[in-house]
Amino acid sequence: MAASDFEKYDEPQTAERPIADRAALLPAAATAERLEEEINRAARHGTPLSCLLVTVGNLRELAREHGEELLGQTLAYIGRALASQLRSFDRIGRPTEHELVVMLPGADGELVARRALARLRTIKVEAEGQRQPLEISIGLATWRAEESAEELVERARAASRRPDGEPEALSSPSPPALGRPPSA
Repeated sequence: MAASDFEKYDEPQTAERPIADRAALLPAAATAERLEEEINRAARHGTPLSCLLVTVGNLRELAREHGEELLGQTLAYIGRALASQLRSFDRIGRPTEHELVVMLPGADGELVARRALARLRTIKVEAEGQRQPLEISIGLATWRAEESAEELVERARAASRRPDGEPEALSSPSPPALGRPPSA
């Protein structure tokens, strides 16, 4: 990640709100509150709500090598990269210290997830003396009636993992994880 990469995401992308505002990651409490608001809106209007959960499999390794500060910087950078792929009213939050959740009101998130994954594949960090891709997993879940915010995020989290519970690595020859749990 170069400093110039951060600068290009700070330019206004829409007349409504600059991308820097949209890329601000909501803290855990605000993420939960916003997700509840979006669920209530989806229930009232009968509209879809999708949730993407983004995890970085090698983030702890990078933080051990380069310091804990890299963890927050990397997630903020990913948030900026994702914001460029989102609508002005989509939101990105940090439900935990090591994850991002993307709220997509009124959308079936599969196309957005594929576009986001393609964008995130291009991000590399220097670790162990060489440039390495981030090990990105994206889980997708669409809200179901009577489902809580916690249940929605947990389904997205489950979808972001391989059957053995480990995040899918982008550097592996198999396609990166893009899971959607079976519909009930």
